[in-house]
Amino acid sequence: MKALISVSDKSGIVEFAKELEGLGIELISTGGTYKKLKENDVKVTEISDYTGFPECLDGRVKTLHPKVHAGILAMRSNPNHMEQLDKLNVDTIDFVVVNLYPFKQTILKEGVKREEAIENIDIGGPTMLRSAAKNYQDVTVITDPNDYETVLTELKENGQVSLDTKFYLMNKVFEHTASYDAMICKYLKEERKDNSLPQELTLTYEKVEEMRYGENPHQIGALYKEIGKCEGSLTIAKQLNGKQLSFNNINDTNGALELLKEFDEPTVVACKHGNPCGVGSSSDIYGAWKKAFEADKTSIFGGIVVANREITKAIAQEMKEIFLEVIVAPSYEPEALEILQSKKNVRVLELPSITVKQPENALDIKKINGGMIVQTIDAKLLDDYKVVTDRKPTDKELEDMLFTWKIVKYVKSNGIALGKDKQSIGIGPGQVNRIWATEQSVEHAEELIGEGVTKGAVLASDAFFPFSDCVEAAHKAGITAIIQPGGSIRDQDSIDKCNEYGITMIFTGMRHFRH
Repeated sequence: MKALISVSDKSGIVEFAKELEGLGIELISTGGTYKKLKENDVKVTEISDYTGFPECLDGRVKTLHPKVHAGILAMRSNPNHMEQLDKLNVDTIDFVVVNLYPFKQTILKEGVKREEAIENIDIGGPTMLRSAAKNYQDVTVITDPNDYETVLTELKENGQVSLDTKFYLMNKVFEHTASYDAMICKYLKEERKDNSLPQELTLTYEKVEEMRYGENPHQIGALYKEIGKCEGSLTIAKQLNGKQLSFNNINDTNGALELLKEFDEPTVVACKHGNPCGVGSSSDIYGAWKKAFEADKTSIFGGIVVANREITKAIAQEMKEIFLEVIVAPSYEPEALEILQSKKNVRVLELPSITVKQPENALDIKKINGGMIVQTIDAKLLDDYKVVTDRKPTDKELEDMLFTWKIVKYVKSNGIALGKDKQSIGIGPGQVNRIWATEQSVEHAEELIGEGVTKGAVLASDAFFPFSDCVEAAHKAGITAIIQPGGSIRDQDSIDKCNEYGITMIFTGMRHFRH
């Protein structure tokens, strides 16, 4: 039996090769792998000596040879195939141990040139892998060092690798090559600065970890990350305390983080079930925390809290007194971390790049039955705004309108958010009509903070008012300013009502549905 070994990831390869040699398997190898095996006293034949054809074109052609691929692809159960091998003086190759040029590592290097990236597109490796995988009944193909032990165990115990294991290894090959090709495609598209959605979409992600379950206990779940640095992403956060993150934890925390990135000043966002429940901005992070907490002391229980400044000892002491699922911040004071770690179940995460936003051409993907819908992320907040009422907003009202507009962008549609003094005071998410969302936001504000809190507040709506009833409800609550996209055929009705009540209203010309 013969094994062809050519690996970029050389972890464990010397030990594996020695075990194969000890089992009487002849070894053939290429380039750096050959050199490493020879240096470690492994008996191995260099590929050019095996094929009788020199490596050429700066190593671009090494294994692309009939003696290699005929030896891999010949079906041992086919007499005609075996007769042809005999006539051509070609031996079978029974093991192919290959992993590919480090394309991912290359493109992630700072300042990498296109020429270097393209030179690290493997040709011979995928060809050998696909050949061996196609002929899995006769050839054991290994692309992952984690599978070395399984193969060796079966060889030692049974004298051969089982068909089930070979089939499993075949499957891994096509996962590996599909991911490799998807990486190349993504890189080339970015190099071309092509932001269009492709005719055929192939994506690749790396598994970060398996979860105990998905959204519900009867569902399977796992966390995957995009290939790349993923700055600002929860996938690279360092967990400092607590249980493993659940599917729901990750989904909710991601939404809270994306809202947080809309703010530059010290801000804290509390989130529950994918919706913000408390948001506060201030001149310091403690003030922001107090606003976010006091906005909704009820819903924050069992919720997510994210902050864009270091968590202080004072904040940690107050956080300790309530039940929180997840806390994320760029850093923690040593005493603050010690306090939070005293609660063994709270998940404390550190994400130094917490303020880094996704690129505008990043994809937002939702699975549907039989397919998926894809769009670019909602990266904009607003391009401009227009005052459409007789009364213009005061500087204070305008400040609160823009603050609350950021919040409503992340409230599930139909969504309404109320804000005052850079604090969310009432949120109405996910209602089937806009008046219900408006009434709910007012009711929650008065219930959670206190009667009269909405007087002098501002209201933000993620989409236009189809009727003037929302303005009526806003006036009744004492709201003095409204920010909304506009665009309804009945816009004038709402404008007239605002003018009647002395409410100032802004149209942004941009809606933020979040379904």
